[in-house]
Formats: sequence, C-alpha cells, structure tokens
Amino acid sequence: MRLHTWKELVYLDALALVLALIILLGGPQPLRVALGLPFVLFLPGYCLIAALFPRQRDLDGIERIALSFGLSIAVVPLIGLALNYTPWGIRLYPILISLLIWILGLSALGLTRRRRLPPEERLTIALELKPPAWRALTPLDRILSIVLIGAIILAVGSIVYVVKTPKVGERFTEFYILGPSGKAEGYPRQLTLGESGQVILGIVNHEYARVEYRVTVRQGTDDLVQLGPLVLNHEEKWEEPLTFTPRRAGENQKIEFLLYKTGETPQPGIPYVKAGDTTPSVAPYRDLHLWINVVNPSTSKQPGR
Repeated sequence: MRLHTWKELVYLDALALVLALIILLGGPQPLRVALGLPFVLFLPGYCLIAALFPRQRDLDGIERIALSFGLSIAVVPLIGLALNYTPWGIRLYPILISLLIWILGLSALGLTRRRRLPPEERLTIALELKPPAWRALTPLDRILSIVLIGAIILAVGSIVYVVKTPKVGERFTEFYILGPSGKAEGYPRQLTLGESGQVILGIVNHEYARVEYRVTVRQGTDDLVQLGPLVLNHEEKWEEPLTFTPRRAGENQKIEFLLYKTGETPQPGIPYVKAGDTTPSVAPYRDLHLWINVVNPSTSKQPGR
C-alpha cells in the first residue's frame, strides 16, 4: 500500500478535529489517550516544521519526524505556560482549543506555502507499509532513528504513568469579596445605622472533592448573615450578591466574612464543623474583612438643630 500526497496536513487536521469531538462528547478513555498521544507529542511540531520548511529538499523524512517530536515537546509546555497567565488557566478545554488553533493555523500556512511552489519542489509524503533497510540508512539517519525511538518510548511511558497515577495538585478554596460592580473596588465604607451594605461574595472549589461550605458575616460577636450549606463540586464556582446590616455604630467597625468547610473528616490544620451546625465555634477555614464607619443618626445631629 502506498500513499503519495502533498496535502497530508488535511488528514492530520481531520484527526485533530476527531479527537476534539471525542473529548467534547465524552468518548471512551482508551480512544482519547490513543488519539491524544499524536495530538500532543507529534502534530504541534510537525505542523510547525511543515510551515517553516515547505520544500522537499529542506529536510529528509527522519529529520522531519525527529524534529516534529522534539518541537512538540517544546511547544506544548510553552502554550501551557501562556495559558497559565490567562483567565482560563491550564485546564483541559483551554489546552485543547489552543492546540487546535495552533495545529489548524500552521497547517493552513504550510499548505499555502506549498501551493505557491512548483509541484516538483513541494514536500510530498510517500507512505509505504515497508520499513526502510537499516543498512541503507546513513550514519546520521541511524542516530536520529535511535534517538527518535527512544524519545517515543520515553514520552509514551511518561504519559501512561501520568494517566495511571495522576498527581493531585494543591487543595484550596478561593474565597473573595468584590464591590457591587463586580470589581475589587467600590466597597461600602460608610453606612448609617440601620442602612444595609452590599458586596459580591465568591467561592471557588479547588479541593479535588465535593465540599459543603457555610458562610457567616459577623460584626464583633453579632452574626449578621448566615449562608449555607453551599455544596460545590471540584472547580465549581459560587458567586452571589450579599447584603448585610451593621447593628452597632462606631468608626472602623470590622465586618468579618468567615468561610467554614462542613461535613468532612477532620484533618490536621483544617478546621472542622459537623454537618448541620449553624453556629460554628471553631476557627474559620478562610476569612476576609472590611472596615466600615457606621454612623448613628441620633448622635450625629448638632445641638440647636
């Protein structure tokens, strides 16, 4: 069987799109791993090489394959590093979409550059189901072949290990308050006694488990608001406006926002509250606060008026 074409990038693009579709539809894990290996370890580098070197004479086959694996191993971490500084972070779908854009974009560039060349100069892929004779290879090709096989074995082994023994990252919970506009500004600074203040309260679960939370808003020893239970799965976010009314007047009144984890087995260093408790007495898991001036109208009037 022999395949002779200069448009092999179209087939590789189709393979990448099939993988994306399987992931979006929740396909079987073995199939996702089988398609994911070339998607991560080969396609990003191969499409880059195809865009940079569109001529047949630029590189031979062994060099192209070796550089494709090497550049893929270099490019994918750089894409992940860039995603780390975006709101999407290093997660499955952002990585999938970023790699798809990289592969499809460079494939289009590579095909465009090939099309502008004379047919005899274009890179043409000829695939045969017959391994090349070892003695017919040059010493450089032999070395590159050995390095390529070793790199593939190492990469496949590493991915199998990661899939079989996934490492759990740091467990934590995001707990934050924003102003009424949804930004880290515009917080209530001065209220009249009896007047309500409003903020936006947010919780994001990064605990790698389903967690039940409770929130208490407190002024001194007075509980102003009780929220919960709020049950969030891993990576699930809860964000809602919250209104509180101070009960005591005075300058620099501390309004505390206390987050408790409930219904879990106690762990060293992690506060524990039994499920069903509404007034936790242990230290909070997370805490935030605002300083607010609360004015008493009856004492703020000047004499004679």
